[in-house]
Amino acid sequence: MGDPFSALREALKVSPDNVPLRRHLGESLLKAGLLEEAEQELRIVVQRAPDDEGAALMLATVFLRRAKAAQAIVIVEDWARRGGASSAMLVLYARLLLHDGQHTAAVHQYKQAMMMGGAQRDQTLEKDLGLLPAAAGGGSGPDLDHNDEGDDEDGGRIRQRADDGPRMISPDDLERPKTTFADVGGMDHVKQQVNLKIIQPLRQPELYKAYGKKVGGGVLMYGPPGCGKTHLARATAGEVQAHFLAVGIHDVLSMWMGQSEQQLHALFEQAREHAPCVLFFDEVDALGASRSDMRTSAGRQLINQFLSELDGMEQKNDGVLVLAATNAPWHLDPAFRRPGRFDRIIFVPPPDGAARAAILDIHLRGKPTKDVDMEAVAKKTEGFSGADLRGVVDRAVEEKLEEALAKGFPSPVTTKDLLAAAKSARATTTEWFSAARNHALYANQGGLYDDILSHLKMK
Repeated sequence: MGDPFSALREALKVSPDNVPLRRHLGESLLKAGLLEEAEQELRIVVQRAPDDEGAALMLATVFLRRAKAAQAIVIVEDWARRGGASSAMLVLYARLLLHDGQHTAAVHQYKQAMMMGGAQRDQTLEKDLGLLPAAAGGGSGPDLDHNDEGDDEDGGRIRQRADDGPRMISPDDLERPKTTFADVGGMDHVKQQVNLKIIQPLRQPELYKAYGKKVGGGVLMYGPPGCGKTHLARATAGEVQAHFLAVGIHDVLSMWMGQSEQQLHALFEQAREHAPCVLFFDEVDALGASRSDMRTSAGRQLINQFLSELDGMEQKNDGVLVLAATNAPWHLDPAFRRPGRFDRIIFVPPPDGAARAAILDIHLRGKPTKDVDMEAVAKKTEGFSGADLRGVVDRAVEEKLEEALAKGFPSPVTTKDLLAAAKSARATTTEWFSAARNHALYANQGGLYDDILSHLKMK
């Protein structure tokens, strides 16, 4: 028997850019159970027509049936965050969430889909979710009227007492870093972007004023953990001799209703009072997660407060330089990326060869060394983050310490010692790129993650 899709394939050879034709072929292959070929065609369709929800749904279905749940959930999460996802997409989302062990979230998405209408009930999924129909004669479907939020409407936060004001910030929380860009190995592209957006406006305010640019604004850095985002933020403050205020989750979040918003406002006020000031938010996605993912009003209120502070609605943010870092930019609410907020989004990749050599040199300063070939060690540490490289140096030093304790006298760290330490270590960035690759391929609206694809040599 001949190939039933030969006519479609021949047509695509003549017109390879015909997206509807390729979509039709992908759909036909899916229905025929030819999943690998369907995936190849639908991948192209989704990349060329990112707003085609039907194609995205088919590709996610193919992924699920091919046991590629991680790729499938990236697609459906992206559509759920956009808003307006179809009920069929939400049903698939529920199935994937259940597969991932997120039972409560799966129930919520399935109920949302059923209330929207347009999707057929999935009785097997209902059974797995515990949404069984009522007994015979007692109803015809799962309980969809229950308020999932209920007592959790405010995320378990307790109403604030009148005397529970925000925690006052100590002057000791403000730093005057001595670290500068000279202490940051590599990262030349990132330094250039920060220099243009933050440093030069402070050094040449009149020039920027002539072009209508204010001194202040936000830069969001993202990338695998351990690649120097926090170190760079501190060095930025050191470059312009500004105050530096590092903000962690514990500095903002509170069990009392309304107090998290007050804490956040107080932090911005502290920065405004001590301008120029670099206000740095580490793991900003924990404070600014996508509101469409939230089921509690408390979380949404905190994000609204954060956006208001960035906009400077009540107070001017002149001289307040907001830097933020995240390992998961796809979890950040899209509103943070609008102009005037984090309008510079910078990918911070693992250091390249020259940067790795520079980082090793920095970590070896002040330690006894002999004829260390930094370039040779850098070649053997491809993909290592700055933190990974520090670990290599620490491991080599520990080996030399053990040797010194046994011999009774110290000996310097050599290239051989560093290469041995590097051989026993591994790059911790691999796992991050595995997840980031999926988002860059299937949830890359506006080319936001093109830098990831370029780094992976996929573009």
